[in-house]
Amino acid sequence: MRTSLNVPEEMLAEFDRTWQAEGLDSRSRALREAIQEYIESHHRLKQAHGTVAATVVFDYVHEEIIEDLHEVQHEFQSETDTTCHVHHREWCLEAVFCHGPAGRVRNLVYCLKDFDAVGRVSVTLLRAETGMERDH
Repeated sequence: MRTSLNVPEEMLAEFDRTWQAEGLDSRSRALREAIQEYIESHHRLKQAHGTVAATVVFDYVHEEIIEDLHEVQHEFQSETDTTCHVHHREWCLEAVFCHGPAGRVRNLVYCLKDFDAVGRVSVTLLRAETGMERDH
């Protein structure tokens, strides 16, 4: 299947350098692998249940999102153990250390990904309980 994407030129150039350095056959092959990694990451987060510990790291444009981000932080304060915040001129990097029901941590991640001013959200599940109890 053929498709088209809107990708910033700098990002596409870096993507091309990366897949070529890895010795892949084509951009299509590299995109298929990237899409597969994205799907696998989503499934790990989606399948987690019970109580989890996680780090959520994201970057964002400070002026465009700070008020909305404060609302999100208050909404998920019971799942947030601590945060680390660094300013880099107009953008910021933030790490949130979370602990709580998998569904709530998942909702935090999805909420952050929904903002245009957030560049990337990276999640590491540090611990997930796999007992019979499920979160909602």
